[in-house]
Amino acid sequence: MTDARRIIHVPRRFVLDEWGGTETVLAEMVAQQRRQGWQPEIHTSRALSRVGAELWRDVPIRRYSYCYPFFGLSAAQRHQLDKKGGNLLSLPLFFSLLRAKDVRLFHAHSLKRLGGAVMTAARRQRKPFVVTLHGGVFDVPEAEKNEMIAAQAGKLEWGKIFGAIFRSRPLLEKADAVICVGRAEYDSARRSLSHDRIHHLGNGVDAARFATGDGAAFRAAHGIPSDAFVLACYSRIDPQKDQLCLVEAFDQLAAAHPQLHLVIAGPCTSGEYLAQLDRRIAASPHAARIRRLDPIASAGSALPDAYHGCDVFVLPSRHEPFGIVVLEAWCAGKPVVVAEVGGLRHLVTSGENGLLFPSSDATALVGSLEKLLRAPALRTALGAAGRQLARVRYSWEKIADETERIYQAAEARTGR
Repeated sequence: MTDARRIIHVPRRFVLDEWGGTETVLAEMVAQQRRQGWQPEIHTSRALSRVGAELWRDVPIRRYSYCYPFFGLSAAQRHQLDKKGGNLLSLPLFFSLLRAKDVRLFHAHSLKRLGGAVMTAARRQRKPFVVTLHGGVFDVPEAEKNEMIAAQAGKLEWGKIFGAIFRSRPLLEKADAVICVGRAEYDSARRSLSHDRIHHLGNGVDAARFATGDGAAFRAAHGIPSDAFVLACYSRIDPQKDQLCLVEAFDQLAAAHPQLHLVIAGPCTSGEYLAQLDRRIAASPHAARIRRLDPIASAGSALPDAYHGCDVFVLPSRHEPFGIVVLEAWCAGKPVVVAEVGGLRHLVTSGENGLLFPSSDATALVGSLEKLLRAPALRTALGAAGRQLARVRYSWEKIADETERIYQAAEARTGR
């Protein structure tokens, strides 16, 4: 085993004001690794950030210039690729990884050209290479795949040679360990890959942080009556999350339930979908009871307050690798209603710690919400069961311990 302490994590991007599930996982992972005595670092692109270097919670972040190797991309198309799914190229990042000293292990949180660059640097340095699939490989609907590459469709690509140089295509076959955060992704990876170095490791949650919050302050700040029954969805504004389905269900319920309110908040990864959502909300006869908020700050008390400000949390996704927001809602003691897709159908047991409904079926969602509206005891029981499960099974300490075991197995394979 090596005495090197540095663990280099490489996500596609890492920006504090565009927070999402991958950023949350990586932030908690590096915090736990520091507590274990390691020296984690984050090396990434400058996508959506001009800050080249900073220290965040005592963890160094290094950002490098990059490009999308396609002819004819507009600024708007590059921005959309930054937001979601862009297959970027960063030679400065690659050469920095090649020069890195005293590295224990390289951990990629992206595939394609960037992941291949990390693997190539790891092999040149004779260090273990681990990759995490945060969703988007084996368990993705075709429509979402097409949406992710729409910005580059029809553009002449000049960067294919770098995919070949970095051996991006066989990346998952060559990795010393492949971590899948979603169970459905894990099952698909087991069927698709020829090796057994595949691990299922879900996300975690800081249970203590979300256990308390000022829901009354959240409601007051956004003009929501104290006696309202609030449905909430805190997630990216994106077709994948299908907030339109939730608005449709809300409209079907709102006339019969005048106390019902809806809150939707999150960062936007699809400007077209955001515009469509805003038009749909404006057309609702109950628009005065719908709040579409800007992203809620991930740090501080704002996010726990938001969870405590709702009565039921809804995640109507068309595709969801895991669903970390469900853990956060559970820790606030809230019942959840989620689409029966991807990792959600493995995370939530319907009738025990939440309710499942068929994805994109607004009528079925209405039925689940009606059940909770009319049954306070059921809401309490589901929220309590979810809270207990999150505390026992999904602590970041447990996730960190399992990650360390995976790292050690990767080291044993490479003799490092």
